[in-house]
Amino acid sequence: MLSRWRLILGQFAEEKLPLDGSYAETEDALAFLYDREYSGGRGIRSDGSGGRGASVFSVPEWLGKVKKLFPKSAAEIMQKDALNKYGIDEMLTNSEILKNLEPDITLLGKLLSFRNIIPQNVRKQADDVIRRAAEEISKKLEVAIRRSFYGKKLSSTQSYYKVYRNFDFKKTIERNLKNYSKEYGTIIPRRLYFSNTVKRYNPWDIIILADQSGSMCNSVIYTSVMASIFAKLPFLRTKLAVFDTAIADLSEHTSSATDILMRVQLGGGTDIYRALCYGESLMTAPAKTIVILITDLYEGGDIRRVYRKCKDILESGAKLIVLPALDYESEPCYNRPAAKYIAGMGADVAAITPEELAEWIGNIIS
Repeated sequence: MLSRWRLILGQFAEEKLPLDGSYAETEDALAFLYDREYSGGRGIRSDGSGGRGASVFSVPEWLGKVKKLFPKSAAEIMQKDALNKYGIDEMLTNSEILKNLEPDITLLGKLLSFRNIIPQNVRKQADDVIRRAAEEISKKLEVAIRRSFYGKKLSSTQSYYKVYRNFDFKKTIERNLKNYSKEYGTIIPRRLYFSNTVKRYNPWDIIILADQSGSMCNSVIYTSVMASIFAKLPFLRTKLAVFDTAIADLSEHTSSATDILMRVQLGGGTDIYRALCYGESLMTAPAKTIVILITDLYEGGDIRRVYRKCKDILESGAKLIVLPALDYESEPCYNRPAAKYIAGMGADVAAITPEELAEWIGNIIS
């Protein structure tokens, strides 16, 4: 226990709490990163790398030590600190390091933010990490999102609905030929197969408008994942556009969160009014349309135009959901007076998690 406190307190507690020699390697790994808090402190060299004697690591060596010495949860925290707090950009430009990083939303956000300046020789490696991270987030969310709509955990069948009209007779026969019974003179199927061909009876239109300015990075990531999940649901028609001062319609790429993210350009200004006008132009059946605006509401132009366009959408009969953030952060930064004003018009306004968004939409369409 004393050794743990010594590791927490760092080198300055050495006199009062001498460190057990068996923890020296662990301290070196911690010092490489966290001694950056102290100018000229132990472990800091002029070239930005850390260490003293045996504790002088390259970034790849340090990352290897961290994965070896610490549990996965702690290693992930240190990886996030290296990227966010201490800006160790080498983690994004070194192919060897990228191969060993844990794909998560922090790493994904960094790679998306710097993708255009990542050297060509590691671009493919970076894109592979983006793909792995997006797939990991999608897997974690998809079951929970579908449960929000269907009210239960879905089985991994070929179809969302095990109903007669989706019964795949040909595939069921082909896959069960081995189960032919001579006694009964027929096939006894062990498993029934269903196709994903549910007719879209009066589907709802979901129009997602996502602000891709730099401050909205995490929300853009979760928006991309949510759009790809919504696009698979037979009772929703999903449209997605990302915007800054220009608009990019990514609806044709909603089959894959990775495909969406590869086309996102984080940064730039914000023209919310223009995005709302574009979203309004996509509406064909307002009474069965949900417009989801994901933005921090810091408009680059006159915010009163945004208010008027929100009012137009609501008066058309469409539902309007405004999300200052779509992620798991508890205190997002957004234009609170604007959010309050738009909520007063009748829009649903809140910073929520992806699961909560699914619940909202599920309640609206049920």
